[in-house]
Amino acid sequence: MFEHEMNNYWKTVVDTIQDGVMIVNVDGIIVSVNQAFETITGYSGSKIVGQSCSILNCNACEMIRNTAECHWCRMFQKGEIKKQKCVLQRKDGAYIHIVKNAAVFKDSKGKVTGAVETMTDITGLMEKEIQIESFRRELQAEDRFYGIIGASAPMQRVFDLISNAAKSDAPVIIYGESGSGKELVATAIHQIGNRRDKPYIKVNCSALNEALLESELFGHVKGAFTGAIRSREGRFEAAAGGDIFLDEIGDLPPSLQIKLLRVLEEKVVERVGDNHPLSVDVRIITATNRDLRQLVSEGRFREDFFYRINVIPISVPPLRDRKGDIPLLAEAFFRRIKLKNDKNIEGISGETLELLMKYFWPGNVRELKSAFEYAFVSCRDQIIRPEHLPPNILKDQGAETRPTETCWNMEEMKRQRLTEALVKAGGNQSKAAHILNISRTSVWSQIKRFNIDLKKF
Repeated sequence: MFEHEMNNYWKTVVDTIQDGVMIVNVDGIIVSVNQAFETITGYSGSKIVGQSCSILNCNACEMIRNTAECHWCRMFQKGEIKKQKCVLQRKDGAYIHIVKNAAVFKDSKGKVTGAVETMTDITGLMEKEIQIESFRRELQAEDRFYGIIGASAPMQRVFDLISNAAKSDAPVIIYGESGSGKELVATAIHQIGNRRDKPYIKVNCSALNEALLESELFGHVKGAFTGAIRSREGRFEAAAGGDIFLDEIGDLPPSLQIKLLRVLEEKVVERVGDNHPLSVDVRIITATNRDLRQLVSEGRFREDFFYRINVIPISVPPLRDRKGDIPLLAEAFFRRIKLKNDKNIEGISGETLELLMKYFWPGNVRELKSAFEYAFVSCRDQIIRPEHLPPNILKDQGAETRPTETCWNMEEMKRQRLTEALVKAGGNQSKAAHILNISRTSVWSQIKRFNIDLKKF
C-alpha cells in the first residue's frame, strides 16, 4: 500500500516538472513519459509508450547511432549526457530545439537496466538568437559605417571625412542639428583612429554649471571647495592616451574656453585648487548644433579658441537633406525595436513609408527612432500604418493622408525602390544612384544581393 502511494506521489512530482521526462529500457523502448513531454512533443503518453525513442528523430541521437564501434546509443556507453543541444521532431512534423540531459539506470549489481532523459524546449530562445544574428549581419551591411546608417551621397562624404580625420591627432569639430548623429560620428572617429585601444571619454558641456564642469574636466584636490573631501582626477586625465568628446561645446563658458585653449596649446591641465600642471596626451573631439562663427561675431565665443578647435570640421547633414536614407533607417529601427518587443508586427505599409519620406524631420534621426518606438506602442495590427505614427507627423500631412492596404516588408521595399530607379535610369547604375540619392557602390551591392538582371532594363 505504501509503495503504491509513493508511486502516485512520484508521478505527481514528475508531472509537475516543466521539463519533459522520458524513461526508456535498454532497447530504447519508451516505458514512461510525463505531461510536459506530451506538451513538448505532441505525443500522448498512451500513443508513444511502447514505441522506440527513435520516433522523435533526434539529430544528436542519429549521429550517435551511426557510430559503429559502440552500443546503439552512446549514452548507454558513457552513462550520461549533459546539456546537449539538439533538435526533435514533433508529432505534427515540426522541429523544435531542446537541451537534454540523460543518465542510465543500474541495478544493485551494476547492470544497466534503462535510462531517463529530460528535455527543455528552447525553441523560443533559438528563434531570438537567430533574430539577433540576423540583426548583427544587418549592422555589417554595406549601408552602415561603424554604427552609422546611410548610403546617400551626403553621408558617403561624411564617411570619407571621418576616415581621414581618424588618421590625424588634430582637433575635430562636428557640426549638426540636434538628433542628427554627431555623437555617432565622434565614436566612429575614435573606433577607427590610432587611439582606439585607449580610453574614450564623453562630456556634455551643457549638462553642468561652470564650477562643476571645471572640476569634471580638470579634476580637483582635497579641500578645493566645499564638499571636496578627497582629490579626484578629471576627465582629461581619465582620457590619457585616448580621445575626449566634448559635446555642446558652444555652451562652454568663456572662462573654461581659456583653460581649454591652454590644454590644446600646452597639453597640460591643472586640477581645481592646485597650481601644478599635469601633462596630458589627449585628442579633442568637439560637437555643437550652434553657429560658432555667429557666436564669435557676437562676442559670446572666443575667436582664438574657435580657430583652435575648428581644425577638421565635419558637418552632419540633417535628415531632410538625405531622405534617401530614410528607408534604411526605418528598416534598422524597425528591426531593433522588434527584437525588444513581443508584438507580432511584421512590416510597414507603403503609405506609412511615403509619409516618413514627406515629413520634414526637425528632430532628425532621433525623432525618426522615437516615431517607431511610438508606433510599436500604438500598433495593434501586424502592419504599422499611418494612424500608428505620432500625431505631429500625421498633422503635417494634412488631408493627403489616406489608408492603404499595400504592405511591404523591408527587403521587398528596397528591391522595389531599386527596380523603379533602374527602370527610370534605363539600367544605368550611376543614374539610378542619383535617383535614389545613394552611392553607385550601394546600387551595385543591392543589385548583387537581390540578384537583379540588368539585361531586362
